[in-house]
Amino acid sequence: MNGTAHVSIGAATGFIVANSVNASPATMLILVGLGGVSGLMPDLDVDGKLRSKVTFSHKVIKMTAQLIGVLMIIYSIYEGMRADRFLGIGIGVAMLIISSFLKQKHMLIITGIGVIAGALTLKEMWLLLLGIYIIVASFVSHRSYTHSILGVIYFGVIAAKLETSLAIDGAFAACLAGYIGHLIADSKFLPVNKRGVKIFLPFSSKDF
Repeated sequence: MNGTAHVSIGAATGFIVANSVNASPATMLILVGLGGVSGLMPDLDVDGKLRSKVTFSHKVIKMTAQLIGVLMIIYSIYEGMRADRFLGIGIGVAMLIISSFLKQKHMLIITGIGVIAGALTLKEMWLLLLGIYIIVASFVSHRSYTHSILGVIYFGVIAAKLETSLAIDGAFAACLAGYIGHLIADSKFLPVNKRGVKIFLPFSSKDF
């Protein structure tokens, strides 16, 4: 199922939750938004459009790293002491080489690290857990752990921490319902899906 459908399902679940808690119009918009975003989260394990929208552009990161590498080499040649000069040049050359291998899939890891750094600065546990989730999603295959009960439980903890931080009744339910809605929409229970989800990983790799 495509991203638009997942967003729609997540937003719908957020709307239902908002009505169940008699949310105000402003809170309803927040819950609908949380449901829609949560409905996309499992697909962070896909190296496609969703990743490119939530991660830093690898072209910008690559260009920045290369520029810093060149500047470091130039500075080391003209300003560095003998020992420091070779070290600086070596680091600069290493940055040029490493940056040349950067791809968009690596940006999810960098984004996750950035989110964790922000979480430590803001002292927000839900943001820290989200950063870890993003990094893990960059390593797992599509429709595996992010589409399993373990993924649901972990995201549920994120949602619970988020509700506590926002102090908005229904935030946890909207996030979790949107996430679970994604898994149901990707399951074999729907005839449009040839592949299902490995809901019981790591205990079973059977598609459901």
